[in-house]
Formats: sequence, structure tokens, C-alpha cells
Amino acid sequence: MSNLLGAFAHASLPASAQAYRRDVQAFLREHQPSQPADVRARSWMGFDPQFSRELAKRGWVGVTLPAEYGGASLDAFSRFVLVEELLCAGAPVAAHWIADRQSGPLILKYGTDAQRRHYLPKICAAEAFFCIGMSEPNAGSDLASVLTRVTREANGWRLNGRKIWTTYAHHCHYMIALVRSQGAPSDRQKGLSQFIIDLSLPGVTVRPIRDLSGDAHFSEVSFDDVFLSDDALIGQEGAGWEQVTAELAFERSGPERIYSSMVLLEHWIACLKANGVSGGRGGSSSDTHAALIGRFASHLSALRHMSIAVTASLVQGGSPVVEAALVKDLGTEFEQSVPALLEGVLGADPNALPDPQLLRAMTYLSQIAPTFSLRGGTREILRGMIARGLGLR
Repeated sequence: MSNLLGAFAHASLPASAQAYRRDVQAFLREHQPSQPADVRARSWMGFDPQFSRELAKRGWVGVTLPAEYGGASLDAFSRFVLVEELLCAGAPVAAHWIADRQSGPLILKYGTDAQRRHYLPKICAAEAFFCIGMSEPNAGSDLASVLTRVTREANGWRLNGRKIWTTYAHHCHYMIALVRSQGAPSDRQKGLSQFIIDLSLPGVTVRPIRDLSGDAHFSEVSFDDVFLSDDALIGQEGAGWEQVTAELAFERSGPERIYSSMVLLEHWIACLKANGVSGGRGGSSSDTHAALIGRFASHLSALRHMSIAVTASLVQGGSPVVEAALVKDLGTEFEQSVPALLEGVLGADPNALPDPQLLRAMTYLSQIAPTFSLRGGTREILRGMIARGLGLR
């Protein structure tokens, strides 16, 4: 237990990362589309390829990837700052998000030289968008029971199966999928491999799934006798579980698991200021708002420091799988609490007329917030990982 708790020793962003923050803020003032709060509240679900290409011109797609591939060769601290500024501003980053956060680093670590030369420059130029093929209709968070399978053929592989809840597969060029290349589902983690799948190949069918909010950012992807060439395999055959575990550490370790409700939170505070409600002055209603701001601020401060500590571990070459799971679990709980608690505060005053943008943003987040504790690993799975890390199971 002490080892896990020690992983959250105080860490701070270096001066170079703070200086980089000013560059990111200047970029956003110049290039971020002018959009109302309810649109910006889509946060990292906002899909805008042109915005991604503007970022790419600065080397900020694949920001931690080597400059030889078109990246910026910056460290994880700089990526933390970039993500924090983009999400707090509600910038539309979904087009390049997966490729920047995990597909690119995964290919860099496990891919062949040919795969790095082919895919990484396209990622860094925002010319290749990636999605993640993990969950399946009968294997959600239990990834070890995946049924999608590849079988060996001359000069390649034959792929059959389905993936579901795949974010923006209908807009992406490639999927990195966890599939079974050996054995049976009862073998669990053994016999799993990862493949890069060109989603334009014959036999690939992508069906968007519309959610409660009216958006369609999820998809179901079917593979019917899809032929994959030998160079589609990433890393070693049968080593997929180790590789996907490392990939999930990238997915869960960043500040994107804290800031999904930040546009709503900041717009609410701006509305309070515009209406002269602040600092506990102005009666019980003002006191209630001030107390809630304090609650959010203290919770967010602790989470941010924990996330920076995880980032520091990555910078030092660590693989903070359990620590990232803990931050992700606590972070999504915070993200979900923001619209829920704001609904209570605003609903307690029947005479109040909320700002229309605020109301629309809150409505959207109230509808989408249940997914925060599903994407990137369900709360139940993460808490099992955390319990093992603490030696409790």
C-alpha cells in the first residue's frame, strides 16, 4: 500500500511546461473556433479535422513523438499542459485525440521501423486518425474474453468479429484492435495480439451509434473475412495483453479524465459574476453557490496534483498502471458530480432564469455524464485493479 501512496508524492510542472502554456493559450486565441458553451462542452468529443491540422503545423499532434516523425519531441509535462488548456477551453480535439494520446506512442514503442516511418508522420500531420478496438458486444470491460479473431494465412491474416463503443470509427482511417490470434476465450490473456486495421478494407463495416444527447460519436465495427497483411501486426504475436495494458496507462493517466465538465463549470462561474453573485455576499443563494465553488475547487486541486504525479512517473520512465486507474476513477467521479450538483443548486431556486447556454451545456453533460465512468474502463474494473494494487485482493 505504501508504494502506491508514495507514487502520489508532490510533483510540480517544470518552468519549461509553464512557459509552453503561454504558447498554447496564444494559439487558442488565434485558432479556436468561436462556439457557445454548449458546443464547447463536448470537450474532447468535438471533431474538427481542420483544427487538428492547425495544431499539427506546430508539431502539437504527436506532441511527445520524436521530431524525426513530425512530432515536437516534448515531454509528458508539456502534453499535460497542452491537454489541460485544450480541454478547459473546450477545443474540438477528437479527430487526432486517440492517435496523439495512445496509438502513436504505442506504435513508437512496439512497432517496426517500417510501421513507425509509415504511420507516425501521418499522425503528426493530422492526416491519419485512429480509433481503439477493444470492447465487444459480449466483452465490454472484460477485455480478456474477446472473441474477434485472426487466423494465419499465406502472407497475412484473416480477421472476423465485431467491436463496439468505438469512438469515431466512422471518421477514422485506422483502428488498433485487440484480437485473439491463438487459443480460446477461456485462455483469457494468453493468445491475444494487436493489429492495425485499415478501415477502408473490404469486409469492414462501420455503423454509428446515436446516444441520448443526439450525438453519434460511438460506432459498432464488423469484420467479415478481412484480409490483413503481415505488417498489420504490432509487436509480438501473443503479447497483446502486455501491450494493451501499457496503452491503457496512456489513456487513463492524462488530465482528460478530470476536465470533461470544465466548460460547464467555468461558464457557470462566469454567469454568477455577470449577475453579481460572488464570495458569499448577497444572501443564502450566494452562500450556496460560493460553497459549491469551494467544493469543486478543492476536489479539482487534489485531482490535478495526483494527475501531475502520474505524469512525473511517466517522465521518469515508469508505467503507473494502478495509479492511473485511481486518478481515472476519482476524476470521472468529479466530472459526473459537476452537472449533478449544478442541477440541484439551480433547481433549488424556482424563480431563477438560467443563462440559455448554461442550461444547454448542463443538459448535454447530464445526458452524457454516465459514460464518463464507462469509457477507458468501467468503475468496477478500475476499482478491482486499485484493490490489487493496495494488496486488498
